[in-house]
Amino acid sequence: MTYRIRTSPAVRCAALAFAAALPLLACGIAQAAEAWPSRPVRVVVPYGPGGAVDVATRKMAQMLSTQTGQSFVVENKPGATGTIGVSQVARAAPDGYTLVANDTTYSLLPHIFKQLPFDPAKDLQPISAFVFAPMALAVSNDSPYRKLDDLIAQARAKPDTITYGSGGPGTTPHFAAEGLALATNVKFMHVPFKGAAEATQAVLGKVIDFQFASTTGVMGPVQGGQLRLLAVSGDKRLAVLPDVPTFTEAGVKDFGVVNWTGLWAPKGTPPEVTERLQREIAKAMASEEMQSFATKMGAEPRAADAAEFGRILADSSVMWGNVARNIGYDAK
Repeated sequence: MTYRIRTSPAVRCAALAFAAALPLLACGIAQAAEAWPSRPVRVVVPYGPGGAVDVATRKMAQMLSTQTGQSFVVENKPGATGTIGVSQVARAAPDGYTLVANDTTYSLLPHIFKQLPFDPAKDLQPISAFVFAPMALAVSNDSPYRKLDDLIAQARAKPDTITYGSGGPGTTPHFAAEGLALATNVKFMHVPFKGAAEATQAVLGKVIDFQFASTTGVMGPVQGGQLRLLAVSGDKRLAVLPDVPTFTEAGVKDFGVVNWTGLWAPKGTPPEVTERLQREIAKAMASEEMQSFATKMGAEPRAADAAEFGRILADSSVMWGNVARNIGYDAK
């Protein structure tokens, strides 16, 4: 015996209406997923406030907030050469609401730590790099070292007496200074601080003799007459500081370290979010405001998308790996 279930016209109409609404519902869900950012975005800077990464990231966050209509909030989480802040983001939900900023120091991490609290290849994905700034050797404005030759000559005459500061062992300024020492056959004494800004204050207070820093991080006190740059990396002088020679002009060849700032997201962040971020960062860097900001900081005002950023990271890793081996820096 066959039984048939009969439905009333009202039930059949309701079913047809629901079926017809499914495409609209799916469209609405898709639109909701694309509505990033719908709440504040947290951007972790794994160093103290006032350094190059912090300065560039805060400016970019301001631009992104204006462009998207949603707040991009910068949080400083310093410690352990930036690994504390980076590892927090590596464990965050891959939803586009937690990002991490860093500079070329990120490429150093595998060469200075035997084991990291995160996997750079598996836990994070590069989004975009921006504000490409040369590295500079800075001294206090009343330092006795008027030229790079003066400082090198003193370091050669009295090894381990010329002091320099950095944001900690394994940071870009640390390796840049040791790379200079290697290139000129001298020995400096390293004095680590909690961040680049603290090292700058130590130079100003004459606690240490010099520091290596991205021009982005020290341009303020340089233009204010508190710091003086003895040399900058790159193949040409800065338009904003035409009297400062390049390292090549100062007698040190092939010293082309460039410090960039970049953003990463947890691995698995939706492509529509990462692509939107790339577009917004490129738009910000193309603006007159960011062009002016970067130029005044002595930086190249451009953005690199994820593909180019990946190549930059790979090239940086090779460069810093060579430096680590040459100075005998063993991973901890």
